[in-house]
Amino acid sequence: MAENLKITLVKSPLGAIPKQKRTVEALGLRKIGQSVVQKNNDATKGQIQKILHLVKVEEI
Repeated sequence: MAENLKITLVKSPLGAIPKQKRTVEALGLRKIGQSVVQKNNDATKGQIQKILHLVKVEEI
């Protein structure tokens, strides 16, 4: 299992429900195309699961 995850915002959260918008911000994503590296743990996986339609995830 990879230690970190690279999360890239590929779709705008403008039309998303407010909870999903807050999740995108909580992960540190602000602009389309921006990537962040987060630890691969259950909390991060849960956040990603809620906004999977807005992001691309890679194991690094």
